[in-house]
Parts: sequence; C-alpha cells; structure tokens
Amino acid sequence: MGFKKLLASVGAGGASVETVLTEPNVVPGGVVQGEVRIQGGSVAQQIEGLSVGLQAQVEVESQDNEFKQNIVFNKQQLGGAFEVQPGAVHAVQFGLEIPWETPITSFMGRQLTGMNIGVVTELEIARAVDSGDLDPVNVHPLPAQQALLDAFGALGFRFKSADMEKGHIRGTRQRLPFYQEIEFFAPEQYRGLNAVELSFVADDREMDVVLEMDKKPGLFSEGSDSYRSFTMGLNTFQDTDWAAYLNQWLAEVGGKRNWF
Repeated sequence: MGFKKLLASVGAGGASVETVLTEPNVVPGGVVQGEVRIQGGSVAQQIEGLSVGLQAQVEVESQDNEFKQNIVFNKQQLGGAFEVQPGAVHAVQFGLEIPWETPITSFMGRQLTGMNIGVVTELEIARAVDSGDLDPVNVHPLPAQQALLDAFGALGFRFKSADMEKGHIRGTRQRLPFYQEIEFFAPEQYRGLNAVELSFVADDREMDVVLEMDKKPGLFSEGSDSYRSFTMGLNTFQDTDWAAYLNQWLAEVGGKRNWF
C-alpha cells in the first residue's frame, strides 16, 4: 500500500509531483523503495534536478532556547536534467537506503510520539528548489534493539517518551548529526530511580548502547556509575540475558547508594 501525496505545483500550468512509497515499513540498514511521478502541466518545463532523502525533525538546544529543525540525511539524486512535456508523466523509481543509525519510530505495535521521519522529495526548477510533504516511514527495531527493549519491559519499565536531538554522543560510532533518546519510567522496585534513558548507535556489525539513569532528587550525587555504554553484536546478542545484565547494573548502583 503506497502513500500518495501531492508534493508540489510549480507555477501556473506547471508540473505536479507525487511520491509513492512501495512499503513504508523498514528497519535500520534496510531500503525504502518508491516512485516519483512528475505530471506535466499545460506547458513544457525543464526540470534541473530531482532528489529524494530522509528527513528527521530534531530538537536543537541553543543556550537557553530549544527549537525544532528538519534535517535531511542520506539524500539521493535521481538522474540529471530533463524536460517534462505538457500532460506527460515522467516516473522515476528509487531505492533509498536507511542508515543503520536511523532512530526507530515504532515498537511494540505503537508509534512513538514525536518521531517524525520520512521521505522528502525535492524538485529543482528554474533555479529554485521546491520541497514536498513528508511521506512517513515506519522504522522498526533491529532484532538486537528489540532484545534490549524487551529486557526493559521484562523488568517492569514503562515507555515514557522518545526524542531526537541534534549533536553527538561521545565515544560512539555515530556519524549522523543527531541521535535518539528513549526514556522509560522505572518500576517501584527501583525506588530511588526515576527513569532510564536509552540510545542506540549501530553500524552493519555492532551497536553502541548508551544508558543513563535519571535519579530522583536528593538520592545520589551525579557519578560515572549512573552512566553505562557497551557494545552489542548484531548477530551475537542472543548470547546474553539482557534483562539480567540490566538488573545487575541497576542493583550495583542502587546497592552503593543504598536507595534500593
């Protein structure tokens, strides 16, 4: 089932553009396929360029202000210049790779609020670029990511929120200019803990996992043991009991702080 949206009409009698995604459900490292259809208007028009790319709406922190910014990544040019004749249809197929680092937008059958990622189409004509609407893409977790999400669920953590932030996580293999944070409410047995934040940074072999505890006020001072990062193999993650791993880390920190 494709997503059909009118993307652009360029001037009176000009061409219109429609992008159709063959399958909007993907995983990091996968490919979203589709077709861009340019419908000629009442006059011939010279198209100088056509491209598709992935777009994410991310949060940007600037001093005391926060604002949202659309970032286009993994942009792909679709051929060179061409002319669209009146009434003619020019169709271009594409396969757009989903970078391994791409944030997930859906898991456990639910769409994560605020995770706006999709395919955006740009038509260059008369030395102006007309960007179209966003055709949403549903990015589902990799099996290794799902294993860790399941581990949080098994320990009683509940999903709180997710966001995408501009910037880099130090010490990771990150290449995109933004990253995702998934936050979980802590269950009652971890009474000194408010929440845990989770970030994934993957490539085609391994994945950096970054965890950070969000303490309840006054229970412990900020320390390195409230932050943990480790590497998961995308093909060897089954060798570890991740619920036990997470519980051990939480128990170690809680035992030191006497808040469990």
